[in-house]
Amino acid sequence: MSEIGFRDSHALDHEDPLAYLRERFEIPKMPDGQDTIYLCSNSLGLMPRAVVSDIQQVLADWAQRGVQGHHSGVQPWLPYHHQFASPLATLVGANASEVVVMNTLTVNLHLMMTSFYRPHDARKKILIERGAFSSDRYAVMSQIACHGLRPADVLIEVAPRPGEDTLRRDDVIDVIERQGSTLALILLPGVQYLTGQCLDIRELTRAGHRHGAKVGWDLAHAVGNVPLSLHDDGPDFAVWCHYKYLCAGPGAVAGCFVHERHAEDTSLPRLAGWWGQEERHRFEMLPSFQPTAGADGWQLSNPPILSLAPLIASLDAFGAAGMSALRRKSLALTGFLRARLETRLGDRIQIVTPSDSAEHGCQLSLRIRSTPAGRRVQEALGSAGVIGDWREPDILRLAPAPLYNRFADIDRAVTILEHVLTPNE
Repeated sequence: MSEIGFRDSHALDHEDPLAYLRERFEIPKMPDGQDTIYLCSNSLGLMPRAVVSDIQQVLADWAQRGVQGHHSGVQPWLPYHHQFASPLATLVGANASEVVVMNTLTVNLHLMMTSFYRPHDARKKILIERGAFSSDRYAVMSQIACHGLRPADVLIEVAPRPGEDTLRRDDVIDVIERQGSTLALILLPGVQYLTGQCLDIRELTRAGHRHGAKVGWDLAHAVGNVPLSLHDDGPDFAVWCHYKYLCAGPGAVAGCFVHERHAEDTSLPRLAGWWGQEERHRFEMLPSFQPTAGADGWQLSNPPILSLAPLIASLDAFGAAGMSALRRKSLALTGFLRARLETRLGDRIQIVTPSDSAEHGCQLSLRIRSTPAGRRVQEALGSAGVIGDWREPDILRLAPAPLYNRFADIDRAVTILEHVLTPNE
């Protein structure tokens, strides 16, 4: 058990060098005005307070300048999306030209698969995980159908071993080795949404590339949660959302990575739109499409400025703290949570998230063994001010985010959970 589990939560909060960041966020309140214990950033991150002024600035420019806001104002709208490239590149370990903010995650996944899932001859198969998030599965199935193929013939699903909850890296690599030249695309999650398991992006990408497959990653639960090195790890593409740990609001504009080796590959098919046109020629309305080099070349339409504005404050917070410091606090928080849970509730729960720090982020997923079970656990926690997340049939997800969660939050949450899971005498 981690030594941190024996420390006093208030002392840990007093020593926390990132404690000041909490003041940058709005913490939801209980009916009596107390702060909730918000452990649901794996679903929706909290609102940065500065978002209000950032959106108001866009509204003011729109009101005062109309169409001229595209070219003038505090932050003109035509180049607006460019400001996110550098901080996002730092966050995901990429070059600025390799990342772009656009669309939503599943739209970006479809755009990427249009370019990188190119079944031909014997190379037609897609490898995914059996427990893939439903939107990813639907996207993959529809892409297969668009190529006139059948999932029964080309879909490969990797799964945990019987009796286990998480994937073994070597088992995934073994499937890749056996399928070899039949693989057209490998699509896996950076962090598995249900269990919170981190997958080895570098090694699994290299395994796929050894056999000529394209490799893509869904980083919805990874970005802003765990350190990433996309450029060096070398996947062909990655997609993610910004409304979880990146705190950019419900349905926020998503992100996309395309490795620089594809930067000027005009042979790649793509679904094109005018905002992906080479920027210096975009307003010439030419009949032929010449994509901007890099990830920007996959854009379709001009960005929704009001939906992009909330990302400014969040990235400012990440930039102020640095991902290394946030990761240290994240591991301390989850280590503290795990120790408290094992000490006080070990016979009533099972933690399905791996214990190795390299294999998890902020989230711990708990299987509830005792009664009450089901959604009644989440409902009882919510009534007591603990905001977690339930996934059927028996998983409670708790995700202490280092931007705003405290060790005292965890102490209190475990006490409340213990009360919920203790049968009435």
